[in-house]
Amino acid sequence: MSDARVDRFARILVDYSAGLGAGDRVLIEGTTAAEPLVRAIFHRALEVGAHPHLLLEFPDQQEIFYETADHSQLDYAPTFQKLAYETFESRIRIHSQTNPRALSAIDTTKLGRRQKALAPVLETQMRRGAAGEFRWVTTLFPTDGYAVEAGMGLRGYEDFVYRACHANEADPVAYWKSVHDEQAKMIERIQGHNVVSLNGPNVDLSLSIKGRKFNNSCGRHNMPDGEIYTGPVEESVNGWVKFTYPAIYNGVAVEGIELTFTNGKVTAAKADKNEKYLLEMLNSDAGSRYLGEFAIGTNFEINKFTGNILFDEKIGGTFHMALGAGYPETGSKNKSVIHWDMICDMRKDAEITVDGDVIYRNGQFVF
Repeated sequence: MSDARVDRFARILVDYSAGLGAGDRVLIEGTTAAEPLVRAIFHRALEVGAHPHLLLEFPDQQEIFYETADHSQLDYAPTFQKLAYETFESRIRIHSQTNPRALSAIDTTKLGRRQKALAPVLETQMRRGAAGEFRWVTTLFPTDGYAVEAGMGLRGYEDFVYRACHANEADPVAYWKSVHDEQAKMIERIQGHNVVSLNGPNVDLSLSIKGRKFNNSCGRHNMPDGEIYTGPVEESVNGWVKFTYPAIYNGVAVEGIELTFTNGKVTAAKADKNEKYLLEMLNSDAGSRYLGEFAIGTNFEINKFTGNILFDEKIGGTFHMALGAGYPETGSKNKSVIHWDMICDMRKDAEITVDGDVIYRNGQFVF
């Protein structure tokens, strides 16, 4: 039986997130496990006059690739993806793995090598996205694998995903427009100031946002969404943070990460689990020890950690920071082959001040 929420989900992605219209070329990326959503997006894209192009993988394709590929293959940037990112008007990526941990046993040096090969593609996405030439959006289709990671059954996880995206509502596009308006008020409280200080059980940190722009993340690039974010002044970050949840990158879960920043740079790092991987990623390049993003999550429909960053970084009452590449449109100058989000809970005994004024307490903005 078809699920009406899938059709509404496709409408959100095509009509609102990617904003597709006549003549727009859109790359639809996903695995064959996401066929119902791929089909619905393909259909809707045609209805609005766009030109949909499919780039599909079978679910264990990446696992086979990393197990088999030699150095020249690891270093080769994918032809069709590169071409689309350089020339198309849009891309919709659907995370749809059946086993999210498939790459956890792969040699980390292989993953790092591949990351460098894909760096120009990521840079093109960021640069053309910032210039308004490339409307990219990333989302997720619920699979058994993601459900297991989240500690849910598939039906419960489907409900969670569609609720977080508001695909269960009659007019989800109107809802996401209202999120934009709410978050604009939050940005007004914080943007245009200088020193942001974060204090709580797991954080004692300061950073500067002077001259930096906050972006209103309301469903254009990510679905689900719900965050405001900027790129902090690169050398301004000082202090300590212990991230509340596992930080997952390339399928590798690093738990209990603690970082110390001195003049913007990570000068001490440790983790309870997979510390070696953390240190390898920190040594990726000159920019990987600096922050490219500081963000506050605002989606209270996402009320639990699921092991998937697309959802977890939006958890209402948390902040997250990304090591590595920043978004140029925020004013960030940091460049790196990595962009690794790490999340810290702020819902208890915690506050954020801006130039000494409390703007956020225990997970909520203070207006």
